[in-house]
Amino acid sequence: MSENSKNDFLGKKIFFLHPSALVQNQVISELAQEEFEVYVIKDDNKIRQALKNYPDSILFASINEAMKEGAWVELIQSIQKKSETASTSIGIIASSNDDNTKRKYMELLKLTCGYTVVKSDASAATKQLSTILNGVNAKGRRKYIRMLIDKETNTTVNLPMNGTYINGSIKDISVVGFSCVFPEDPGLKKNSLFGDMQLRLQSQLIKAEGIIFGSRLDGTEQVYVILLSQRVEPSARAKIRKYIQNYLQHKMDEELK
Repeated sequence: MSENSKNDFLGKKIFFLHPSALVQNQVISELAQEEFEVYVIKDDNKIRQALKNYPDSILFASINEAMKEGAWVELIQSIQKKSETASTSIGIIASSNDDNTKRKYMELLKLTCGYTVVKSDASAATKQLSTILNGVNAKGRRKYIRMLIDKETNTTVNLPMNGTYINGSIKDISVVGFSCVFPEDPGLKKNSLFGDMQLRLQSQLIKAEGIIFGSRLDGTEQVYVILLSQRVEPSARAKIRKYIQNYLQHKMDEELK
């Protein structure tokens, strides 16, 4: 599968370089809740590497943070000129609505993701950035981020069976469901309803209800796919999205070390 085809199917990675505290703590978190795949990077060399590793990504540069104007312009132009990063879609985030600064950046740089002013209204900024991201098809054809889990990660499920709980390891998860395996195959039947599941996402314990969608054999393991029911609380789904965001950020940080 080509990189373009992969991005069209799975969506694009969205990098925020040197975001302000407001953008990092509120705006980016809200975008993650809207199922955008967002990352924070605070190192100029690492952003170059990330964009090289993931062509056709999206970059939002917070021009009032970390560097002076000339350095920002130089960095963005170098990203646009180098063949391995030229496919990056770039937008500017500014903390003040200064017409001269805006005109300067818009004239100097080809900004496919616009110029967004973020002051104190995080909700308005999130809405504007969400519109921009949808305009460049940031999610591709997917609706939800599905995350593969490393075996060593403490991400498990407890299912109530015969008056006790059986413990399984989650292999992948999204806000709509997950797949899991058990040390011994419990022989779960399709369409079985489990109303008192416990999902352990590292330090978080989430109570949920799920339905067995089906199973498949993966090597010697029987993998079960469980869909979360409509009765799962919105707060529980928000915790799952936050866990996915944090996990993906950790994996990206490890990759760029």
